[in-house]
Amino acid sequence: MIKTIGSGAAPLPEEIINSMLASFPNSYVNEAYGCTECTMGATSNPPGRETSKVGSVGLPVFDTAIKIVNLETNESLPANEEGEICIKGPQVMKGYWNRPDATAEVLKDGWLYTGDIGKLDEEGYLFITDRLKDMIIYKGYNVYPREIEEVFFQHAEVEQAAVLGKKSETAGEIPVAFVKLKENSTLSEETLVDFVNSRVAPYKKVREVYLVDEIPVSGVGKILKRELRKQLVS
Repeated sequence: MIKTIGSGAAPLPEEIINSMLASFPNSYVNEAYGCTECTMGATSNPPGRETSKVGSVGLPVFDTAIKIVNLETNESLPANEEGEICIKGPQVMKGYWNRPDATAEVLKDGWLYTGDIGKLDEEGYLFITDRLKDMIIYKGYNVYPREIEEVFFQHAEVEQAAVLGKKSETAGEIPVAFVKLKENSTLSEETLVDFVNSRVAPYKKVREVYLVDEIPVSGVGKILKRELRKQLVS
């Protein structure tokens, strides 16, 4: 009997988590979070359905602190406000080898500035929103791709989706999406645009959808958005 399903590398869409929980009623899905600069581990959901939260990567591991800071002022933010995730603990690196400038950019007063965007809830559970470098700036608004990707996954015929920003002379960037449909699907780009845009705020609306046969991923399953960006400028 399967008791635990572990996930890392990239956040799982909530639709997939709920489907897994329904398929394996005696197990739970444990999402965790970390990065190379903190020897991989920073947070993890406690074991069990009652103590883990769908969409969260859990609580800080032993002897580790997490804070969320404002992207402009670096001030610590209260619960449920989104900002950059910072980590402090014995597992945080001392610095990049022979790269003092790069080290100074991410290590400040003992805190590792991860470049990831997220929030803490009232109980201290961490939720990942996106990568800072993936954030889209549309007419001055911050648009987080993962939030829109979650909406794509709500459609039963979508297998994979990746949202990113495309340069625009009038808006700065516009949200666009690469989508892989499930086998035998006949959905059109226009239908998908209408489906998503009816469920998001006006400034988060997807302006273009590209239907593709495959979305490039790394060896651990992370979507390679840098490869998709090349397609936008080619």
